[in-house]
Amino acid sequence: MSDAVIGPDGLARCPWGATPGEMQTYHDTEWGQPVRDERGLFERLTLEAFQSGLSWAIVLRKRPRFREVFADFDPAVVAAYDGRRVAELLDDAGIIRNRTKVEATIANATAVRALDGGFAELVWSFAPAPRPRPATLEDVPAVTPESKALAAGLKKRGFVFVGPTTAYAMMQATGMVDDHLADCHVRVSTS
Repeated sequence: MSDAVIGPDGLARCPWGATPGEMQTYHDTEWGQPVRDERGLFERLTLEAFQSGLSWAIVLRKRPRFREVFADFDPAVVAAYDGRRVAELLDDAGIIRNRTKVEATIANATAVRALDGGFAELVWSFAPAPRPRPATLEDVPAVTPESKALAAGLKKRGFVFVGPTTAYAMMQATGMVDDHLADCHVRVSTS
């Protein structure tokens, strides 16, 4: 038995993406599709960290402003943010105002820069072998050996606020794993 939900359009989806609107669009067009560029991966890592303890719907609703204040997730720009910029960000109601997460974003931008263009290669080196899609939500893990290794590998290189659960969420969002339910209509691109 599957946990997929049939929407008004007749398509089966993962339950979290079944309601028409932003979440459904994200589910259908972005989540689980491969992301291999530095900015895209930095954005997903950042947003997954900001999501920690909150709902993804909140982050998704604030994503346009996150993109503005973090210079479209350009690590070179974000790495140069100083204390004054942090204070401005903490006053910006358009984002999630959490000092630890804002400062982690700046630290992680610095770590991305230190990899000198090798961020995508590093992240994707932890991708597990393809496996069958989960049948039910119970079959979707929160942490895997690969996400533990990715978190440790990132921390070793100066990244902060990235534990195994955040690492796994990033792996799901960037197509490193395909956790769309088996009956979900979305098919992940192999590109």
